[in-house]
Amino acid sequence: MVPEDASFITDEASLRALHHAPMSRATDKVQDRIESHCRVLIGRSPFCVLATQGPGGADVSPRGDPAGFVHVVDDKHLIVPDRVGNNRMDTMVNLFTNPAIGLIFLIPGMNETLRVNGTGRITDDERLLAPMAVKGKQPKVGILVEVREAFLHCPKAFVRSKLWEAASTFDRAELPSYVEMLMDHVKGLTAEENDRQTEIMNERGLY
Repeated sequence: MVPEDASFITDEASLRALHHAPMSRATDKVQDRIESHCRVLIGRSPFCVLATQGPGGADVSPRGDPAGFVHVVDDKHLIVPDRVGNNRMDTMVNLFTNPAIGLIFLIPGMNETLRVNGTGRITDDERLLAPMAVKGKQPKVGILVEVREAFLHCPKAFVRSKLWEAASTFDRAELPSYVEMLMDHVKGLTAEENDRQTEIMNERGLY
């Protein structure tokens, strides 16, 4: 429970007063395009997280595929393919309200990450989508990102979390299964209905 008399920081000056001033390697590293190092990292990344802002507030969504699945169109544009999923479409619908988008690219075993911020639009242009076909299946749409800034993020979060260390993994059986959690979260969902929906999702496949 949050204490009724909890203290909060309400302005930037008070927040910055609690921290050291950032050094040049943090403030001056921002690029306004996808340069050579960024291009290599995106090409090695099999996973990224997308952040958007819609009418209901902030939202984040994971995206994953074989390394290099986010296609670098040119030094100012990226395209993220939309693969088969749950069809909530939160990220894309948010872009209709607010085109601002942020991405963090992760590479397994690498503690540094790449952050990209810009604006996003939904495209169904086959000329842009065709290069991202997998197993002969082209995505129906993709998110075209116009890059405003791109920069490396230091490894401290991954060093502290030990995310890539084998000792950090755990036995999945220690937690309830995905289905068990869904049954608790989705009101009225029966085991039979869950099985029916699971079969449909399996038929749709990954692509």
